[in-house]
Amino acid sequence: MHSTLIDAATLAAHVTDSHWVILDCRHDLMNPSAGRDGYAIGHIQNAQFASIDDDLSGPKGGSGAGFRGRHPLPERVALIDTLRGWGIDDDTQVVAYDAHGGMYAARLWWLLRWIGHPAVAVLDGGLAAWQAQGLPLVTPVATPARGHLNERPTLTSTVTAADIVANLASAERTVIDARAPDRFRGENETMDPVGGHIPGAKNRFFKDNLAADGRFKDAAQLKQEFTPLFALPQAAILQCGSGVTACHNLLAMEVAGLGGAALYPGSWSEWCADPARPVATGA
Repeated sequence: MHSTLIDAATLAAHVTDSHWVILDCRHDLMNPSAGRDGYAIGHIQNAQFASIDDDLSGPKGGSGAGFRGRHPLPERVALIDTLRGWGIDDDTQVVAYDAHGGMYAARLWWLLRWIGHPAVAVLDGGLAAWQAQGLPLVTPVATPARGHLNERPTLTSTVTAADIVANLASAERTVIDARAPDRFRGENETMDPVGGHIPGAKNRFFKDNLAADGRFKDAAQLKQEFTPLFALPQAAILQCGSGVTACHNLLAMEVAGLGGAALYPGSWSEWCADPARPVATGA
């Protein structure tokens, strides 16, 4: 079973395995059709397309304090129905990939763990690593038989905005923000009309999890870089702009043997929608 990362050579050996499901999670926040367009041009054999907006997120809710963020979690029943539609069973090995260092594939990895499916991994290095091995891309679309995936005890944990508010007073847990440093400081109005971060949060840009070749750093280096951020991984809360790239940090922590941190699914886009919630700016 592969439960964190998988290399291109191993995936290539299993692209026709009936017990494996491959999902293409490419996306572009500024161009929502880019992922699907890229998939149509060429994808890994037998891969199916998983839309961040349509398949891996739920309704955004109302406005103001009722807004759930740009990419709220889907309802569990709806998610399981989608996963079954991709042919996923209880014993299926799922592999997710993208063209962004795992930025979006990690969201699918986390969602499978959220409904209790441990056999899910992210292609280390994504499409770039695949093509660097001289492996082909194809255009035919896979049409698998419907799967029979069942929900099992969750392998993850989450917190709500109310939990974050309570933590502002207790300071028992550390919020770690995966956004780029300029967004964390409140200097990128294009991405964050309301700039800044949750008071007391620390910044760990998700791209810092990657080596120069676009693959994840090794477990020892990741552990060395993450451990100064919190007393215990179980005391960490991971967030980002909308609960997507925070999953990259969660995956990196799992690779490092630092499992147990929680995701704040609504993240900054939910937090800043309510002007009653405090905002910090600067480093």
